[in-house]
Amino acid sequence: MAASPSLPTPVSRLALLTGVTRDERSALAWSFLYFFSLLCAYGLLRPLREEMGVRHGVNRLQWLFSGTFLCMLLAQPLYGALVSRFERRVFLPVVYGFFIACLLVFYAVFRLDRGMTVAVPAFFIWVSVFNLFVVSVFWSFMSDIFTTDQAKRLYGIIAAGGTCGALAGPALTALLVQEVGVPQLMLISALLLGGALVAIVRLLPWATARRGADRAIGGTVLAGARLVTASPFLRAIAGLLLLYVTVNTILYYQQAAVVAAAFTDSASRAAYFARIDFAVNALTVVTQVVVTRVLLTRFGVTPLLMLSPLVVALGFAWLAATPGPLLLASIQVVHRAGNFSLIAPARESLFTRVDRESRYKAKAFIDTAIYRGGDLVVGWCMAAVAARKLPLGEVALIGLAVASIWALLGWRVGRTHDAHLAAAAPQPASATSPAVS
Repeated sequence: MAASPSLPTPVSRLALLTGVTRDERSALAWSFLYFFSLLCAYGLLRPLREEMGVRHGVNRLQWLFSGTFLCMLLAQPLYGALVSRFERRVFLPVVYGFFIACLLVFYAVFRLDRGMTVAVPAFFIWVSVFNLFVVSVFWSFMSDIFTTDQAKRLYGIIAAGGTCGALAGPALTALLVQEVGVPQLMLISALLLGGALVAIVRLLPWATARRGADRAIGGTVLAGARLVTASPFLRAIAGLLLLYVTVNTILYYQQAAVVAAAFTDSASRAAYFARIDFAVNALTVVTQVVVTRVLLTRFGVTPLLMLSPLVVALGFAWLAATPGPLLLASIQVVHRAGNFSLIAPARESLFTRVDRESRYKAKAFIDTAIYRGGDLVVGWCMAAVAARKLPLGEVALIGLAVASIWALLGWRVGRTHDAHLAAAAPQPASATSPAVS
């Protein structure tokens, strides 16, 4: 008599649902944990940064963006030198170790009597630099580990790990900020970055197996800018990011003005921003679980690069017709959730087709200097708009135009990338996995 087939286990059911093979599970789990720790650490800090920005003055935000851009310009050659001269196993821990040390410094400063007042600009700028650098380094490392085919199947799951962390971070802030105070949140964030460091150490063997020996990349410290300038593909990715930043900054300034008028104390503002962050990440995780992987594997990156800009454009059109703070907050939630759940996995998968120097240097230049440069330019433009006291409906028309161009460029970049993959030789289904428990 034939033996009855064994019932599928929960793990095998999940593997069937997500398309994860057995030799990918460990690398995927550590990548999930890495991104969770990273965005939970940032999620703890983001509501504090937003509240401090409003406290510093909405009419002075452009100066904070200017300071952030200047710090990005100073950090870029330092990061380029680090990546050029040292192997992954050296420069990755150094980057995260530096940010952990900074958090410990802020912990000490915030415990001083006037620390919370004096350090507001420095903290705002530091968090703005921190979040872009650590996330850019994360995705560069992921493209060392996974192939293009794996990226389509797994990046949505990995991004969901970050979303879970981004959900937990603001929730912890809202729960703990009035109980333990701001300084202790610095220590919790540093501890979470320590967890990310552990994940990096466990993932290094997969990166070596996928891309070969762990060698220094070499090249010049300013190679990122040169690579972006020379490559039409990288320039197009930079254009996508600039259009995203433009929409993001328009919404940021309008939201800051609404919050400054609606709330009078720091705790209420921090709680409001934490609730917005929670809504963003709740919508993100639902989209990642239900939509992202299906769209990526079946239709490629094009729908993911287009969908969010189109929805935001419709939101701006609605806002132009019937301006209001609740609709503005809703557009902000949809915009940010669409970026995290759809655009980010698609955009990061684009980098699996470029060389290692482009993945670390050009990508870091795009994600940091170009991102914050866009913040700077649009921030000063929004300051001019505020000085002219343009109504919300007219500002929404500007956002509508930018979001429409963004959707069109997303379509062009997506079609180009999908055509490149279709013409390329087929890649192995999975990378060789080292014997790591």
